[in-house]
Amino acid sequence: MKNVLVLGAGMVARPMVVYLLEHGFRVTVASRTVSKAEALIGGHKNGKAVAWTVEQGEELKKMVSENDLAVSLLPYLYHVQVANACLEFNKHLVTTSYVSDAMKALDEQAKAKNLVFLNESGLDPGIDHMSAMRIIHDVEKRGGKITSFRSTTGALQAFEANNNPFGYKFSWAPRGVLLASKNPSKWLENSKVREYPGEQLFENYRIENVPGVGAFENYPNRNSVPYKEIYGLKDAQTVYRGTFRMTGWCETMRNVVALGLLEETPMESLKGKTYADLMRHLVKATPDECIAAATAKFLGLKPYSAVIKRLEWLGLFSDRILPTDKNNPLDWMNVLTLEKMSLGKDERDMIVMYHEFLAEFPGKKEHITSTLLDFGEIGGDTSIARTVSLPAAIAVRMILEGTITQPGVNIPVSPGIYNPILDELSNININFKEETKTL
Repeated sequence: MKNVLVLGAGMVARPMVVYLLEHGFRVTVASRTVSKAEALIGGHKNGKAVAWTVEQGEELKKMVSENDLAVSLLPYLYHVQVANACLEFNKHLVTTSYVSDAMKALDEQAKAKNLVFLNESGLDPGIDHMSAMRIIHDVEKRGGKITSFRSTTGALQAFEANNNPFGYKFSWAPRGVLLASKNPSKWLENSKVREYPGEQLFENYRIENVPGVGAFENYPNRNSVPYKEIYGLKDAQTVYRGTFRMTGWCETMRNVVALGLLEETPMESLKGKTYADLMRHLVKATPDECIAAATAKFLGLKPYSAVIKRLEWLGLFSDRILPTDKNNPLDWMNVLTLEKMSLGKDERDMIVMYHEFLAEFPGKKEHITSTLLDFGEIGGDTSIARTVSLPAAIAVRMILEGTITQPGVNIPVSPGIYNPILDELSNININFKEETKTL
C-alpha cells in the first residue's frame, strides 16, 4: 500500500483525501489545526492526522521520508521547501499552484532522480490547461492551426445564491481573492501585447455571454503571453486567459483598490478606531463630513452610486471597532468579507470555464468552444473543492501506479498526463461540452 502526505487541510482538501482513502492509499494529513485534519480523515483506518506548521522543517523532512509522494496544498511560498525535502528523500510531488521560478530551477534535479514534480494540477491552473491542450492537439492532428485562443474561468456562487450586492461569495479563502485584485495583466490581442498595471486591472473588462450559462464580466488573468509558447500556439495572434465575475464586480473592486483597502501596510495609529475612522483616514475626510459622501467625492462618484451602497452594506462606514488582532486595511477588509460574503451551508457554488478557439484548416475555418459548468452539492463538497483537488488526487494515484511517469517539474500539457486525468474526471461528472462551427 502506497503512502501519501497531504500538507494542508483547507477548504479544498476534503475531496482529495476522501478519493485517496477510497482508492486504497494510506494518507497522512498535516495541518496547523489538527482538528481540521481529523475531520478530513473521518476516522478512516488508513488515515492519520498530524499537527504541523511550516516552521517545523525537520518534522517536514521526517514526514516526507515516510511517504511515497507529498501533496502541497500550502500557500505557494512553501512549495519549494516541500520540493527540496522530496528531492532529499527521492519522493514525488504534486501541487495545484502556478510554477514559480524557484520551482522551475529544480527541474534538472528532479529529472536526475526520476521524480515527478507535477504542478498546476487543480482547476485554474490545471483543468484549464488539460482541456485546452486536448483541443489544440486535436486541431493539429487534423492538419489545422489555432489562430486565436481565449480561456476564462469563474469560481462563483450559483445563480440562486447570488443574493448580495457584491455579486460574489467566497467558497474558499477570501484573502487570496482580494490580493489577486492587485495583479497586473498582460495578454496578446491581434498580434499586439496589451498590458496594464494592477491598479488598472478592473478597467479592462468586457461583458461576455457564455452560451447556455449566462452573461459575466470577463477581466484578464495575470500574464497570458507565455501560454503562446507553453501551449505551442505558434500561429495564434490572440492568447488570452481571464476571470469571470457577476456584473458589477469590476467597477466595485476598481474603487476598492483606489481606496487603498487592499494595502497590507500596518496602520498602528488606527488601533482601537472604527471602520468609519479607517475610511475617513483613507479619503482624508474631516470629522464632521458624512463618510459616505466623502468617499463618493474621493472616488469621483455620486453618493447614491451602486459602489457606495455596496461599501456601506459591507460595513465600511460603520462604527464597528476594527479587529484588534489585525493591523492593516486588507486584513480588516477580509474580516468583513468573511462574515458577509461567505457561501452559506444551504447554498451551492458553481464553476464556469469557457474556452474559445479559432482554427484554420486548408479550405476552411472553425470556431470551437468548450464549456465546463459544474455545481457544488448543498451540504456536501463545493464545486471549487472538487475541481481543484480531484484532478490533483487523480494525478497522485496515476503517478504512484506508474501511469504518469514524465520526470521533472511539469504542468499537465502533454497527452500522457492530461488524457487519463480528463477521462477519469469525466467518469465523475466533471465534463466539458464542446461545439464546433464551420465558418
